[in-house]
Amino acid sequence: MLNAQRGGFNVTLGLVFTQASPDEVVCEVPVGPHLAQPYGLVHGGVYSAIVETLASVGAALFAMPLGLAPVGLENTTSFLRAVRSGKLIGVTRPLHRGRTTQVWEVEIRGDDGKLAATGRVRLLCLAAGTTVAGESVAVKPG
Repeated sequence: MLNAQRGGFNVTLGLVFTQASPDEVVCEVPVGPHLAQPYGLVHGGVYSAIVETLASVGAALFAMPLGLAPVGLENTTSFLRAVRSGKLIGVTRPLHRGRTTQVWEVEIRGDDGKLAATGRVRLLCLAAGTTVAGESVAVKPG
């Protein structure tokens, strides 16, 4: 179901969800030339995008049944090891889930199992229908 709802950006990245629950979300992203920076390494923005996507999906799976819609407040991504090929595997789990905020931690590994990047996202949970940037907060069709 999540893969059918992916937006254009995640489709462009090639991000595919392989597991999703309110307690853990996992994805894979095949590495190709379209994700590389000039040195042939995966661009740092790809890691940041994976971190943001996984944490947001995990937070939404937890918050939406409660009538809440999470929006990102902060994304911190650390690059630990360069990757040039194969696939990236991202896993996120919650560190904190309160009434108004959530914090999720993400690990991204190469297909060799070595840690390539980590990240943490802090999210604010808004009442469904809250207006942000002139529109009601809601999942838009992809």
